[in-house]
Amino acid sequence: MAVSELPASVRTTPPFRADHVGSLLRPPELLAARAEQRAGRISAEQLAAAEDAAIRDVVAMQQEVGLQSATDGEFRRASWHMDFIYQLGGVSKVAGDLSVQFRNEQGEIEFTPAAIAVAGKLRLERPIFTEAFAFLKSVARGATPKLTIPSPSMLHFRGGAAAIDTDVYPDIAEFWDDLADAYAAELRALAELGCTYVQLDDTSLAYLNDPRQREQLSARGSNPEHLHETYIRVINRALAGRPDGMAVTTHLCRGNFRSSWAAEGGYDYVAEALFGQLEVDGFFLEYDDSRSGGFEPLRFVPPGKMVVLGLVTTKRGELESKDELKRRIEDAAHHVPFDQLCLSPQCGFSSTVEGNLLTMDQQRAKLRLVVETAAEVWG
Repeated sequence: MAVSELPASVRTTPPFRADHVGSLLRPPELLAARAEQRAGRISAEQLAAAEDAAIRDVVAMQQEVGLQSATDGEFRRASWHMDFIYQLGGVSKVAGDLSVQFRNEQGEIEFTPAAIAVAGKLRLERPIFTEAFAFLKSVARGATPKLTIPSPSMLHFRGGAAAIDTDVYPDIAEFWDDLADAYAAELRALAELGCTYVQLDDTSLAYLNDPRQREQLSARGSNPEHLHETYIRVINRALAGRPDGMAVTTHLCRGNFRSSWAAEGGYDYVAEALFGQLEVDGFFLEYDDSRSGGFEPLRFVPPGKMVVLGLVTTKRGELESKDELKRRIEDAAHHVPFDQLCLSPQCGFSSTVEGNLLTMDQQRAKLRLVVETAAEVWG
């Protein structure tokens, strides 16, 4: 059955037929203000005012292109995950000694981020990103405000067992319990502010599909064979008591830094446990090129779970063909029911403050393409 012959179905709850991952290119004015604050020439309050103005503009852009959800573009962060993780009680920042190899069509980029040490009991000392969400909600009139936070697994995946002080956690089971409890407390705090759409960003469950990444984990002393199953159990515990009315999705990413990636491989290695056991409402999946493999693993997606196909790349500015997007949606529908599918870009446009190598106009065109294609496919 061709896409044009399939029944229309509009969604009013997240994830939406046309959606996006979260991060957006920082405008030059905001980058300049961040540099000025770092140099001590403007105050933190002045930077916050610049962030407020930029977020108002980027929310208006999302609404103008027709998206039903809106994020703050992650404009208050330098990194999609570390700005959150370093605010968890018990986590310390230490000098980075683990280089991450990112690749693109031109070659490799080496990135050595700051590292993590778990030197105390994990806890939520105070809610994280709640002030950022409150501001987003206040300006996202007519759109569902969406908050993105790193998945619980990212704390462990980034540093591994070596980053956890065994005097603090002689029993690793207590580490997992405390981590899940901290996330559960964060979700409760967000719900009290009226947050109904949370996305857990996760590279670990995508990286584990890459044999080279599994080899690196083994070299660091971790056993990658069942690590994804542990991560799924911890995430599920964090979500077990989530408030009614809160939709939670996850985004699986193979790396997104200055238009480069770190991992390759289809979803086959984790698919059965991931899709069958992870208690989220939807999966944002990278599918913008051959690095992501085929749609066959989607056969494990159970009824009721949504799959947001990341078919529009954020790594290049060239615009995809609507006909090609529709063909790929039709291909995916051979493995998971058409009514469980949505469309989005493959990742954020600016997972770190540097951003990917495309323009603001190209970003807008990509988002508009997602909205227009979804409208033509699903009505």
